[in-house]
Amino acid sequence: AFRMTPQPGVPAEEAGAAVAAESSTGTWTTVWTDGLTSLDRYKGRCYDIEPVAGEENQYIAYVAYPLDLFEEGSVTNLFTSIVGNVFGFKALRALRLEDLRIPPAYSKTFIGPPHGIQVERDKLNKYGRPLLGCTIKPKLGLSAKNYGRAVYECLRGGLDFTKDDENVNSQPFMRWRDRFLFVAEALFKSQAETGEIKGHYLN
Repeated sequence: AFRMTPQPGVPAEEAGAAVAAESSTGTWTTVWTDGLTSLDRYKGRCYDIEPVAGEENQYIAYVAYPLDLFEEGSVTNLFTSIVGNVFGFKALRALRLEDLRIPPAYSKTFIGPPHGIQVERDKLNKYGRPLLGCTIKPKLGLSAKNYGRAVYECLRGGLDFTKDDENVNSQPFMRWRDRFLFVAEALFKSQAETGEIKGHYLN
């Protein structure tokens, strides 16, 4: 369900249909390749629109999508499709995803993490209390050496683990291999000094 505010003069029904189309098979024009597939089978459908109580020109648009639009087990594909470029759609002044219901058949395609909290506790040898960790900040811009230094200070200071921010990959200012080496050095040094097992979650 999307909360939407159509542009002035755009009917709510038209805006809802546009959200469904733009987040599935729709594009800005008809192309000859449209005839090579069954677009009707794959398009999203806005099946209901309700005005938002107490808000002028705001509506909840309920959109349903065929499961075949989404790669099995891919959160990335699911969210790229549903909350991708539709948010820049010109027929709308504002759009927000308010609710998402995933059918059990699709949920079952997500195998989940390879192990759970018990394995993490076993690896870190930490029981009977919460695990304490943090994401290294600033998330972007540190050199690998300074990133490793931040990891060391956090682990030496008492945290059980540190982690990379989601945006950290292998950028020119900090390549993955360099980050790995400096983080490993920080990890081993903090373990030697504290006598505790420490961890870092590397992207």
